[in-house]
Amino acid sequence: MARYKRSEAREWGREMLNGVANVTIPTMKSDFETLNEKAIRHDVELSIGHGFIGSLACSEVAITLDQYGQFLSVMADQAAGRSIIVHHAVFNSLEQNLRALKMAEEGGAELVLLSYPPYFYPKDYEEVYEYTRTMCDATDLAVMLFQLPAWGFQRLHPSDIPVSLLRRLVDDCPNVAGIKAEGGTPHFMSMIEVHRHFHKEVVVSCPLDFEYVPLAQVMPIQFSGTNYTSLYGPTIPNIHKLIAAGEYDEATRIWYEIEPARKAFLAQGVAAHGLINRMMWKYEGWLQGYNGGPMPHPTMRVHSHSMKALRQGMIASNLNPTQDPDEAFFIGRNPE
Repeated sequence: MARYKRSEAREWGREMLNGVANVTIPTMKSDFETLNEKAIRHDVELSIGHGFIGSLACSEVAITLDQYGQFLSVMADQAAGRSIIVHHAVFNSLEQNLRALKMAEEGGAELVLLSYPPYFYPKDYEEVYEYTRTMCDATDLAVMLFQLPAWGFQRLHPSDIPVSLLRRLVDDCPNVAGIKAEGGTPHFMSMIEVHRHFHKEVVVSCPLDFEYVPLAQVMPIQFSGTNYTSLYGPTIPNIHKLIAAGEYDEATRIWYEIEPARKAFLAQGVAAHGLINRMMWKYEGWLQGYNGGPMPHPTMRVHSHSMKALRQGMIASNLNPTQDPDEAFFIGRNPE
């Protein structure tokens, strides 16, 4: 149950979305049929220990809608109000997403990351508005709008979702509490534009660490998420605290120090044609103490050359990855 009313969503967002939020990927038992609750709880607890203020319950994996509802509920139960659970609203259709939205509300989510289905192919932005407005109107939860090239909207505008449409949605949907500004990647013009237009009204998130750390030193950015900066352990939450304290030189020093890990990550082709390699994300998290372990097929894979490069990048960045052999990743830290 959310700790605020619908009319308080923006006020809640301004107060609570101050820090860094990561992503939690579900883990299955060894039979690949049921969720590994112990592993999920392990990941939530470590995320809190690393200083993340919230975590996305990742739904872009091969689990059923009902399994996702169970997954989110376990996350919320383990967090027990110590972490904001973010609902990943990206199922196959509007109807499924409306059902998932109710499950998220009942399961304990407090923020909705509003995404778009792979088979949503709008002819214009009016269709995008109608879909987004329907989702926002269907929930009392705070909603974070999300620009991203993966939606395929760049054929309509280079920013993915232009300011004119964001303006309509912010004006018409009082529970829009934030915007995840990742439009037009790899350029950050959209981040600058969205911040300039909206940061006094809603929380504007800069999710990419290689953009967030530099930009937050010249413009106020209170939230970075959701993202998979778990690969750096507690580093990005610690940098957020340094920036908030005005300790820019130290934040910058650490940002440079983790460059080998960042380059190793970006060199792996972690996203291909809009599909993110969640198994690779899971391996990166495992190197930093997260559970690892089984994910159901179909999934992209992680191979030995990638594992070696990612591990060496962390070592060179003084991130102290686990010394456990890579084969242990495929079993996980809490096998069932």
